[in-house]
Amino acid sequence: MLKNVLVLIPSERLIRPVVDGAISLAVSHASHLRAISVGYETTSLGFPVDVGGAAVAAVFEIEQERALARANAALAVFETEARYADIAYNSQAMASAPADAAAAVIASARLHDLTIVLQPEPERQTYDNVMPQEILFESGGPVLFVPYVHKGPLEAKRIGIAWDGSRLAARALRDAAPFLRRAKAITIISINEQAPAEASAKAVSAHLARYGVTVRIQQMNADHADIQPSILSIAADDGLDLIVMGGYGHSRLQERILGGVTRDMLQSMTVPTLMSH
Repeated sequence: MLKNVLVLIPSERLIRPVVDGAISLAVSHASHLRAISVGYETTSLGFPVDVGGAAVAAVFEIEQERALARANAALAVFETEARYADIAYNSQAMASAPADAAAAVIASARLHDLTIVLQPEPERQTYDNVMPQEILFESGGPVLFVPYVHKGPLEAKRIGIAWDGSRLAARALRDAAPFLRRAKAITIISINEQAPAEASAKAVSAHLARYGVTVRIQQMNADHADIQPSILSIAADDGLDLIVMGGYGHSRLQERILGGVTRDMLQSMTVPTLMSH
């Protein structure tokens, strides 16, 4: 069940994809939706030695006010739509340094069934790109990435599961249960299958068939560089609304190391994707 859902509303990027998606999901699952937006404080500490403490404090106060204003502006859009949709929600605007903001948002994510974030945009330099990865690798829960080109509500009638038999794939499969129970069709995407028979694509198909939905298997072989494009190709051919997969790698504010397929998916996402780590 998705009773408690968190959505991170960017303060420096597009907000409609995650606002529209998160609210539609809250409506369809009767979820309580908590929205957080962070205005990042990035004032440099490189002041001349002759600048007094009062002047430094004034600069930081101005920066904090501007950061908080950005977060409140983003939440104002969310709150208008949430009231119109008549969902249960609350919201919080934060003004904080990036590391402190990450710690606070991650702590909140640990108490939610799902966190919804916007896909990072590689060509833009903003902490709004960094935070989703921090949540994925540190929150201990599933993260639903919404493509920044996405428009309208989030629907998950046709779901694709990227399956390789690993612990992370299994974690994602279990985390996606609230969506799988409502799906009309499920495609198991198995590329270069090496899993034992007990965790093969065929075994997963039998497991998912008990949800009472139609399940099909798409198996193929591909070079490592072609795995992510193959997943998206199947998603397009099958008209998938959601992809479920494990998120590989680890992340810190100063060091972000992603697995190849995870990195490629975050860079070139065309379908909302639920990842678990």
